[in-house]
Amino acid sequence: MNKSKETMTAIVKTAIGPDSISVMDWPRPVPKSGQVIVEVHGAGVCGTDLHIANDAYPTVPPVVMGHEVAGVVVEVGEAVDKKWIGVRVACETHHQVCRCDFCRDGRRNLCKNKTSMGSFVDGGFAAYVAVAEELLHPIPNTITDHEAALTEPLACVCHLLLDPALINVADKVLVTGPGPMGLLAAQVARAAGGIVTISGLEKDTVRLDVAQHLGFSVSSSPEAESFDVVIECSGSEGGIGVALKSARRGARYIAVGIVGHDVKMSVDVILYKELLLTSGFASTPHSWNRALKLLENGSVRLAPLISRVEPLGNWPVVFKDLKNADVLKIVFDPRI
Repeated sequence: MNKSKETMTAIVKTAIGPDSISVMDWPRPVPKSGQVIVEVHGAGVCGTDLHIANDAYPTVPPVVMGHEVAGVVVEVGEAVDKKWIGVRVACETHHQVCRCDFCRDGRRNLCKNKTSMGSFVDGGFAAYVAVAEELLHPIPNTITDHEAALTEPLACVCHLLLDPALINVADKVLVTGPGPMGLLAAQVARAAGGIVTISGLEKDTVRLDVAQHLGFSVSSSPEAESFDVVIECSGSEGGIGVALKSARRGARYIAVGIVGHDVKMSVDVILYKELLLTSGFASTPHSWNRALKLLENGSVRLAPLISRVEPLGNWPVVFKDLKNADVLKIVFDPRI
């Protein structure tokens, strides 16, 4: 796909404006000191990418999109051990790590100076991406290149649910929204000992079928005030309403899905039910370690979440199908 060693094909958010996206020749990255170059073998398409396409998530164009990245290290910059060359890795999204209190405390996801790949710096919807060495994680041999692209959203879910632990053994757990984040959250909640039900809409037939294949109970109308934990993954006003209604008194409400715009909701129910409302943003090194352990011991399965693998040039159909919930997860492979 590359016309020269200096350029590569990439999906670029070219400007502010809905769907200002193009596939184009783009400069191939050169590693700076402390960076490596990863040849991308799998890049998952996230709901955040759809938000970026429609200017519902902060971005600084022109920028190569994509932050769920896995591949092989093919080049290293100065001050990087050459042992990384040839290693299969998945990558954290935080392009810049500084010395602020949050970064020093291992919470670089909250750094005010954070610049994430795919929105502020070039990401993984391309043949190659530059990544800081400290953001690399070797992936288990049991995980395929395409599955490995889902390590990043799994790490986010681990941060949301396990740091600190919000699910106790035998807790009744409701996950609203059977998309990729919902199915990852359901698997992590089950691994933590929860008894999990996944709710969705009539249009979510394909996704609910995958949920049942993974062994979960599904419901279109979960019982009110009957769940110890509700995990809102739909990022919709309707899903938020269902989650709040389904939470029993004293329950834990975990916000996972990004809405992308203001919604109307009654916050009094949080007070009346004495709900613990919590969330988390992105991931931390600790949550990445948890995610990799869950993959290694087989507690989380990624393959059933991948609907298909596509070349970069098919992005318009990919974005359309994801927006319409016709598929679950699509992974780009720049090599095809």
